[in-house]
Formats: sequence, structure tokens, C-alpha cells
Amino acid sequence: MNIAAPVRLPAGKADLSRQAEALRPTHMNAQPILRVVDLKKTFDGFTALDSVNLTVDDGEFLAIVGPSGSGKTTLIRLLVGMEEQTSGEIWLRDSRIDNVPANKRPTCMVFQSLALFPHRSVGENIEFPLKIRGVDPALRRARALELLDLVRLPQHYYGKRIQQCSGGERQRVALARALAFDPEILFFDEPLSALDFRLRKMLEKELKDLHQRTGKTFIYITHSLEEAMVMSDRIAIMRSGRFEQLGPAEEIYAKPKSRFVAEFMGEVNLFRANGNGGTVSFEHVTVDPAAAAKRGLRPGFSGDLMARPESVRLLKPGERADVMATGIVESEYLLGSRVQYLVRLASGYKVTVELSRENRVTWEPGQSMGVGFDLDRAHLIQEA
Repeated sequence: MNIAAPVRLPAGKADLSRQAEALRPTHMNAQPILRVVDLKKTFDGFTALDSVNLTVDDGEFLAIVGPSGSGKTTLIRLLVGMEEQTSGEIWLRDSRIDNVPANKRPTCMVFQSLALFPHRSVGENIEFPLKIRGVDPALRRARALELLDLVRLPQHYYGKRIQQCSGGERQRVALARALAFDPEILFFDEPLSALDFRLRKMLEKELKDLHQRTGKTFIYITHSLEEAMVMSDRIAIMRSGRFEQLGPAEEIYAKPKSRFVAEFMGEVNLFRANGNGGTVSFEHVTVDPAAAAKRGLRPGFSGDLMARPESVRLLKPGERADVMATGIVESEYLLGSRVQYLVRLASGYKVTVELSRENRVTWEPGQSMGVGFDLDRAHLIQEA
């Protein structure tokens, strides 16, 4: 039986140009590999997915994030064939696959539990997809050894028992097994959530590197925004069975389309517009009229003014900013290379300010201090 051509690493130090080509993101100028059209799933009258549409490029790394119950797990179970949709279509390239059984689809899932066989060796686990398809034992072994190299495990691990492997090693074995039959798309259902922080950070980088080296399409479900931002090309934010926003991580973080996305994507300061008065004003802060006019803000603006903590600064005496307020520093939090301050304004609203450790300021309990930011560091949210 023929097996798919194995994924190979670049040829090494002798040809750096080929190595650079191999590491170039393969989704650049790529054609769509997956299309989801008006996908809907209901359970006993409850709508878990509400007419979802999605296009994924060949070689892309897409992360799907959202709160519990948002529909992300339901979506991925439909995509791999573990559930049947109520309506809608799933297309892989030019073929509709929503009526194809899971074991017949050219896709593979890496589960949170990994689902490895504890009584089998590392090599036997990696070879399992090939064994059930009748591949010759010698070819299975050769493929397993190639994949051990690819996931950066020593080849002598081939005979090692799964129960003797660390958590990080088991993750690599699960990845190798998923790649064994060269699937078109790899789906991941929170595979790093059970690992400790340090190992998770290391494997985030390794997964991103593996994606670049294989050129495969990865679709990754996670609760961790940091995982999504570190690894993915695009992030899809789910809410109540729909995509709230989909785009590059930087775009979603800096220019969210709704308060929900702004708050979901990390700590944020949000100031609601005061309505239809004769001037541009927002709750809790004072806005410089000239700066507002320059930005194109006009009286009657309806929406929110958003400033991430790193865009806000503690003002020195006499220092000005486009948007200002006065408050009392309540708390300071050391976050490695960064320092956060929680400032309670006179209105009671609390503003989060984040500075680099080098710009850390001294303050006294109860000390009044100005906070501010410029409008070119802020974002206006106007929801439909």
C-alpha cells in the first residue's frame, strides 16, 4: 500500500537558501483548503452553532478561542466528523466532506487527553494509524523514525514505553502520531491545557515551529489567548455560536469590533461616550477638544473609547495628554519586565496602567496622580 510522502526537514547547513524557503509561511498567497458554509448545529432546541461561515487557507494556523459554551468545541467536532450538522456544508478543497465519516476524512485530531496507548511503545503509538491501514511494518518503522526526528525526540525513543515519557514527550508523540498518515488538516482540542506553565510556554513555540516546518494546516482550539497570539496566523473569537471577530492577533487586540472582544482579548480600559451633548465627552475622563477634532470625533459620537494598559501613562506634574483624569494609586503589580498600577479615579472607575520595569515610578499610599493617554494610542468602538 502506498503511503503519503513523508514530511522532511530542510537539507541542513549546506543550503541556507533552501532552508529559508522551507521556513517561509506556506499560507502566503495560498488557496483555501477548508470552507464552512452556513454551518448550524442544534441540540434539543438549543442552538450551539448559528450559521457559521469560515474559510481557512492551505498552510494556515488558525486559533479558535472563546468562553465556555461559545460553540468552539462543537465546531471542531463537526469539522472532524465526530458530530453531524443540523444544516450547512463543509468543503475540503473542491469536495464536500460533511457526509464523509470521520475515519475517511484526510484530517486528524490531537485531543486534550492525547489518547495514547499506555501499554504500547512510542513507536507503536506513532505507527498505529499506518498499521490499521495495512502499511508494511518496515515502512511503518521508517516513517515513525522520521517523525521522531521531526518532533525532536531521539530515535531510541522508538522502543520506550509511553508510561516512561514525560508530559512534554507524550505531547510530541501525539503530534507524531497525528502526522503519521500525512493528514491535510490537523485539529487540536486544547492539547496543552493540562501541562505546567513552563512546559506549556516551551511547547507553544515548538508547535509554531513545527507548523512552519511541515507546512500543514493547523486549526487549534484553546481557552488561552496567549497561546493563540503566540502561535497563530489568525484568531477567531467565538460567542454564542457565532464568530464575533476573525483576523490577525494584532488587529483583534488593537482594534476590536466590540466591547466583548476588547475585554476578552486582555486587560483594557473602556470609557463610554456621554451621548448627544454639544461636546465630545466620555465617562470618567476629560478629552481635549482640539485633539478630538483632529481625530475626527464629533459631538454625538456613540460608542466606547478603548485604551490598553500599555497605552496609558502616569502623568508628571504639568504633563498633558489628549485624554486625562486624576486618581489615587491603589496597587502595584510586578509582572517580570512590566509593572502594572491600578488607579482609582474620583468617579470610582479604576484604570489599569502598564509600564516597563525601567519606567517604574515611586508612589505613596493615597497619593493623587494624573493618568492619561493620547488618542492615536486609543481605539474607538462603535457597535452596530
